[in-house]
Amino acid sequence: MSRFRYGPWRGGPDPLAPPFDVRAAMDRIGEDVLASSSIEEALRDLLRQGLDGQGGLDRLSERLRRLRELARRRGDLGGTLDQVRAALDQALATERDALARSDSPDARLAEMELATLPDNAAGAIRALADYQWTSPEAKEIFDSIARQLRREVLDAQFAGLKQAMESPDPAAMAAVKDMLADLNALLAAHARSEDTTEQFREFMAKHGQFFPENPQNVEELIDALARRQAAAQRMLNSLSPEQRDQLGQLINQALADADLASEMAQLSDNLRALRPGLDRESRVGMRPGGESLGYSEAVQAVAELAELEDLGAQLSQSYPGATLDDIDVDALERHLGRDAVTDLEALRDLERELERQGFLRRDTDGLRLTPRAVRRMGQTALRRVFQQLAASGLGDHDDHRTGSADELVGSTRPWVFGDELPIDVPRTVGNAYRRTSSVERIPGRALRLDVADFEVAETERRTAAAVALCVDLSFSMLQDGRWAPMKQTALALTQLIETRFRQDALQVIGFNRLARQLSGVELAEIEPEWIQGTNLQHALMLAGRHVRRHPEAEPVVLVITDGEPTAHLTGGGDAVFHYPTTAQTVRATVAEVDELARYGAVINTFMLGDDPGLARFVDAIARRCGGRVFTPDTDRLGEYVVADYLRSRRGGSGR
Repeated sequence: MSRFRYGPWRGGPDPLAPPFDVRAAMDRIGEDVLASSSIEEALRDLLRQGLDGQGGLDRLSERLRRLRELARRRGDLGGTLDQVRAALDQALATERDALARSDSPDARLAEMELATLPDNAAGAIRALADYQWTSPEAKEIFDSIARQLRREVLDAQFAGLKQAMESPDPAAMAAVKDMLADLNALLAAHARSEDTTEQFREFMAKHGQFFPENPQNVEELIDALARRQAAAQRMLNSLSPEQRDQLGQLINQALADADLASEMAQLSDNLRALRPGLDRESRVGMRPGGESLGYSEAVQAVAELAELEDLGAQLSQSYPGATLDDIDVDALERHLGRDAVTDLEALRDLERELERQGFLRRDTDGLRLTPRAVRRMGQTALRRVFQQLAASGLGDHDDHRTGSADELVGSTRPWVFGDELPIDVPRTVGNAYRRTSSVERIPGRALRLDVADFEVAETERRTAAAVALCVDLSFSMLQDGRWAPMKQTALALTQLIETRFRQDALQVIGFNRLARQLSGVELAEIEPEWIQGTNLQHALMLAGRHVRRHPEAEPVVLVITDGEPTAHLTGGGDAVFHYPTTAQTVRATVAEVDELARYGAVINTFMLGDDPGLARFVDAIARRCGGRVFTPDTDRLGEYVVADYLRSRRGGSGR
């Protein structure tokens, strides 16, 4: 016999793993869409808030905000001037001590020269450029200022230059100039759209030690250099005008080498041309206090803060065309850790699965709902309505009567006392067989049945209904908080008819100044329009056309509105609006009511709000056509509409 061994699956993703469950996410999106949000806004809100305990973008943004506050308190951007001033004071003090020990007239003249130095550090260093130092120690301290500044400026632009610049060997500076020349040649070739793949590879092989970021191509190299250049400029812009002027002079003096200054200027021009969109002008809101930062440290602090600001903008997703793919995953992990990346990946999976599983789709108009999403929204809305019906007892839905024993619908349910539906014998016997043990099932003897074993076959009435649901889309429905309940009610009724009363024909008709037929997707996606007018006449006209297309069906017309008619169609088909309503609008609307009444349709109206004019109008049309008027609270609108429809299906429409 063949032998089999079982073990963990190692051939890739688990083939039996359940699909990513996005139903709760779709419910959240559906609630926002029904409350008048666009689909993009609803999805963005979901991603911001997260789902089922998973961190959303808002939580990541809050963690990032705290990091930005810490970064703003990192130190004093003007610390370079303080450091230069301290070194200069030390050099001058050492020189004055040496001069004081000398009795020569030259020493006295030197003291007078030192006494007349400018107060600011940049001016003093410029004045001392040709000074003949008496103290070798003082001269060394003074020369170190220029070397330090040159090292700081180059290190601020190139992360790997600090160690090279600390070497006293002149060859180190020659290597830096050689690197700058090769870099400018590479960037110039890239700007001319030449293929620089091989040139970049040679450049990194020769000068890679200066770039610890380890860029993988020219674009990454340019990004790293341009960000540092922008940070240096923003740091300078954040200083006071006096500080900025002094530091600028000091940097120019430090880069007195003509070749070095030329290469640095060319690099600056290349980076500005290749990355023109970077923020180089805005000031950095660093808080007072903190340690004194050197030039390179200050630029690094600004670069870090700029990266945090960029990452914060990416997480906010508030700019046009924003997607989760815009978020820099490496920067996110660098600042917030691996758990933040895990949260982001979960959000990306959620967004991707909503599209992959057919709830959302993208087209030229942007993000759209699919019929599957609308069905899910309808199921959720209908479930909520049935919960309300069960709680209130309104509508008797829980008696499970789907119709008289006429037409099987293919589903069964447990038998309850009073059922007149046919017994489903195979299901009943199967239940008894599964309930009993093998010892109890004796061959040749009858199987004992228990009351709990019985199941009945559900049936449906053969009489069909043509249902026209007219919903008010005027802007007042949004202003008074009735928009979401109206859409939820329409979707719930649509779902009920599509799943349990498929022989019925439903048409949803939306109306403001004009009326129009709405599909399920159109109903779910429709957003409020700033259009004045309540054209119930046009809506009833379309309802009449719908019920006449189904002459064998029972006509059912349901109207949800919060205002009396204020618009009607003229003979030429144009809509006329006037508030308050006019006699012409009332007559035109009543004429459509009479047409429906002659056809045998009953109009049941669900009046929202307490408009006295609307109350008088709907009472009048109810008397003309034998319909009824309901005044439900907004949160019970769906309960009333669905219960009334079910009552109509049982022949109790109120005629």
